[in-house]
Parts: sequence; structure tokens; C-alpha cells
Amino acid sequence: MTIRVLVADDQRVVRAGFTAIIAAEPDMAVVGAAGDGAEAVRLAGETAPDVVVMDIRMPGADGLAATRRLTAGGFAGRVLVLTTFHRDEYVYGALRAGASGFLLKDCDPEELVQAIRTVAAGEALLAPEVTRRLVEAFARGDVLPPPADDERLAPLTAREREVLVLVARGLTNGEAAAALGIGAATVKTHVNSVFAKLGLRDRVQATILAYDTGLVRPG
Repeated sequence: MTIRVLVADDQRVVRAGFTAIIAAEPDMAVVGAAGDGAEAVRLAGETAPDVVVMDIRMPGADGLAATRRLTAGGFAGRVLVLTTFHRDEYVYGALRAGASGFLLKDCDPEELVQAIRTVAAGEALLAPEVTRRLVEAFARGDVLPPPADDERLAPLTAREREVLVLVARGLTNGEAAAALGIGAATVKTHVNSVFAKLGLRDRVQATILAYDTGLVRPG
């Protein structure tokens, strides 16, 4: 199966470079290239890509705004954010907007194509340095979540909350099953139910929401 990719970046040279790297892969095809967020949203509607490789800082509608418009509009594909910026608020903004992955532009070409494959397969991806910065920011108290009685968690059962806590702490379904004394298939059912009730696409979004609501706290 060929992975259809849309590249969105305001720098023509960067767009050309990403396009060349991606098009060289036998399992990928570049279906469009956009110079700003508005064009990315328009082309995504026209070409139905599996993955949008999205820059954050672009003129007009930036990558975060474009990502929010895509996910809110029922876009079936995934958004992989690439940026040169390391500032934490861009990471939070991208993930909360609905991105499934976040990489820095200084990653190797091999990392880029593997990241596209990962998010296209329905998985979530964060560059190691991005994950570290998220954890450090929460630990410093730079991100202060509201109380755990946040109304966004209201649809969940007590067991589903337990499962969400373990997912946010990085446990696999098998590890969560062992911790709760239930079967892995049962955990998977609970995870799917959590995703459905809260409108989540993957474990990254689940983790962000768990911290945002105060259900999980550093340490």
C-alpha cells in the first residue's frame, strides 16, 4: 500500500527537499505541496493524503491552525509536525491541535520517512528530545493541570480512568493488564472505549489529556 503524503512548508527549498526524500521511498507518494496552512487544508481536501507533513510557522494560517482545522473537519489522515523550534508551547499546541507526531527538522531523512510510516499506521510518535522536554516541563510545574474532576473525564468509568492513567504513564496493554490483574484483550477494549468517549485518536492525545485534566501528575 502506498502512503500518500502532503508536504506543507513555507520555504520552497525545504518543500523540495522533503518531497525528494519522501518520493524516493518505494512505499510513498507525494500528492501535493503547500506553502501555508490555508493551502495545506485546501490540498488535503482535494488529495486526501494519509499523512500531512506540517511545518508550524507559516504565513497566514500557521501549522497549528491548519492542524486544528483538519482534525475538526473530520480529516481521516494524520498530521506529522516538523519544526526548527524547540519551544515547549509549540509541542503542546501541536498535540492539542490533533497532531499524531512531532519531529524537529534536523532529524535524519531515515527518521522522517520512518515517522511517516509510523503515523500512517495509526501510531503516535514523539522525538525523544520532545518527550524529554514535555516531561521536564510538567515536572517543573510549567504546565499546571486543573483538578482531576475535570468534566472532560465525566464519560469514563472508574476502570477506564485507571486504564487511562496507565496509558499516560507509558504502559503497554500487556503491562497495564498485569498491573490491573485483567486480560490484555480487556485492557484493549477499555483503551478503545476511552478513545471513543473522549474523541482521542491515539496514545499521545490520551497522555496529553490525562496531564491536562490532572488525572496524572509528574512523579
